[in-house]
Amino acid sequence: MFYGYLSQQQNMMQDYVRTGTYQRAILQNHTDFKDKVVLDVGCGSGILSFFAAQAGARKVYAVEASTMAQHAEVLVNSNRLGERVVVIPGKVEEVTLPEQVDIIISEPMGYMLFNERMLESYLHAKKFLKPNGKMFPTIGDVHLAPFTDEQLYMEQFTKANFWYQPSFHGVDLSALRGAAVDEYFRQPIVDTFDIRILMAKSVKYTVNFLEAKEEDLYRIEIPFKFHMMHSGLVHGLAFWFDVAFMGSVMTVWLSTAPTEPLTHWYQVRCLLQSPPLHQSRGHAVRHRPAGGQQTVRLGSGPSGAFL
Repeated sequence: MFYGYLSQQQNMMQDYVRTGTYQRAILQNHTDFKDKVVLDVGCGSGILSFFAAQAGARKVYAVEASTMAQHAEVLVNSNRLGERVVVIPGKVEEVTLPEQVDIIISEPMGYMLFNERMLESYLHAKKFLKPNGKMFPTIGDVHLAPFTDEQLYMEQFTKANFWYQPSFHGVDLSALRGAAVDEYFRQPIVDTFDIRILMAKSVKYTVNFLEAKEEDLYRIEIPFKFHMMHSGLVHGLAFWFDVAFMGSVMTVWLSTAPTEPLTHWYQVRCLLQSPPLHQSRGHAVRHRPAGGQQTVRLGSGPSGAFL
């Protein structure tokens, strides 16, 4: 499995915004962990379990489906925490725990928040949560905003035009050019960008992890209405997310916004394959049919995003 490699765990752990924010959220809300039972879903190296132990947790059940569970066990023993941190190999959907837990911790976020399908496992873990228990993170906000980027738009066409060749080593490839365009434009682009390309304030969609069900994530429709701050061509939609750790002492936010320090999640842009839309400053972008608003659908297909 992808997360069974130490190099991948290192990549996430060296995201100091991510790791530092988690530690701060847990330690500054130590009353939520002191003498409590904790479940760490998808513990990886076990770093969040160690933070929970630092905050005084009585017992931490660290569940990990990949072979990284073996490495986590080594770290637990080498840090002399074997009596308080219990590594459980397996999927959270399949394991059993000897007791219910007071708080669930996890790092289940993927690109655009929902990618990687880890959030479903995070929500599934609530079967182990005591009534009025807590979840860290507690809520997630997905932000989306229209952007303009002619260079990025043309780059995708340039890549697809490889398939427009009438004689590639004597073979006519042009019949696949349309399929190539479809493929390139359906693929989300993970990178960062200058916020000046954004043409409107972002619209926010919130998921409360304490209330949401697994099936709520199978298909997500995000209604939007943008008030354009600039005139120009809209080439697509940009996405980023924030999560909040709502503790008893304080709420700590982890943001992947383009205005904040860069994280390993970057931001994501989805291009409109149809001709770019020209919008004027002050114009409201909305849906015409009944329902009153345009929507973005996030699904579980190959691209993960459907505009």
